Amino acid sequence: MYAAGYGIEPWRATRTGGRRLVRRAALAALVGGLVVFTSLGLAVAARGGTPSPESTVVVQPGDTLWSIAAEHYPADDVRVRVDDIEQANGLPGPVIQVGQRLRLPG
Repeated sequence: MYAAGYGIEPWRATRTGGRRLVRRAALAALVGGLVVFTSLGLAVAARGGTPSPESTVVVQPGDTLWSIAAEHYPADDVRVRVDDIEQANGLPGPVIQVGQRLRLPG
């Protein structure tokens, strides 16, 4: 027996054989995939697109990590590139010395 009352209905399978659930799952998977690919695209755009081969630069008087990043990565977010240069060279901070050779990541 089923309980009777306001808003209480017996559970019944849909006439389509449960296809609504399959459609919802497929839609959720599609939306999830779009979110992932959009996030990856934005991450790649923030890093400046496709990577190029690493190069090196010798620090000149008056150079800072900021000026080097701005000069070598004009289309990118300079803050991100300063962090990239620090990590690529194992620097504990933004302090560099004249004559120091720095690797510039792609």
